[in-house]
Amino acid sequence: MKNSANVFIQDSDIAWETADKGVRRKVMAYDERLMLVRVSFEKGAVGALHDHPHSQITHVESGRFEVEIGGVKQVLQAGDAYYVPPHAVHGAVCLESGVLIDVFSPYREDFV
Repeated sequence: MKNSANVFIQDSDIAWETADKGVRRKVMAYDERLMLVRVSFEKGAVGALHDHPHSQITHVESGRFEVEIGGVKQVLQAGDAYYVPPHAVHGAVCLESGVLIDVFSPYREDFV
């Protein structure tokens, strides 16, 4: 496994990659136990409902999002956060363009 965990991470050194329509992401750093990802959404973009075996904590850096976890929806904005347990079905709709900061444990092999 490639280890991208550097001691200092500079945002400008990491290129955006397209994740979906209106959604871009940057894998900032990871090792086999932990991963940090920035995800940028345009207004109206959708993070489709999905699940995975990883624990996830997400911080809303900017914007407004309608987040659904396990069938429950809530609107979150800059400064808010949410936790997704392993295997919980979740997704988000971007109401006002913004950025989410995702932390996964263990790392998402499908992102690297």
